[in-house]
Amino acid sequence: MQQQPFVIERTYNAPVQAVWEAITDKDKMKQWYFDLEAFKPEVGFEFRFYGGDDENQFLHICRITEVIPGQKLTHTWQYEGQPEETFVTFELFPEGNQTRLKLTHEGLEKIAGYGPMFARENFVAGWTDIIGNLLKDFVEKN
Repeated sequence: MQQQPFVIERTYNAPVQAVWEAITDKDKMKQWYFDLEAFKPEVGFEFRFYGGDDENQFLHICRITEVIPGQKLTHTWQYEGQPEETFVTFELFPEGNQTRLKLTHEGLEKIAGYGPMFARENFVAGWTDIIGNLLKDFVEKN
């Protein structure tokens, strides 16, 4: 049975361009997201980073699959040594002087069997903090 993707939406007191730069500029991403060695919002570009909790760090292997500048960015989300790919999409919508961001993470059911760390509720908690707090604080203070 196919599960529904995880979707979270938040509205920020920041223009679309500021939010777009926050999700596509590696130096800005390092301040609120993950420490990426390299990142280019170009289809086919592959990037890697470590993430997890204090006890478990996992190498994430990601590849950009779609870019609409200022509007949409989609990339794969895969773990080293695991064959399954999931997909993360950031979509931006201008709302006056604000920006609504919609993040969709598809395919979480495919990786749930990797262990308790990969349970859907952990992704829900992680994305809620990343999108709801870390990104919000970054774009609204810069």
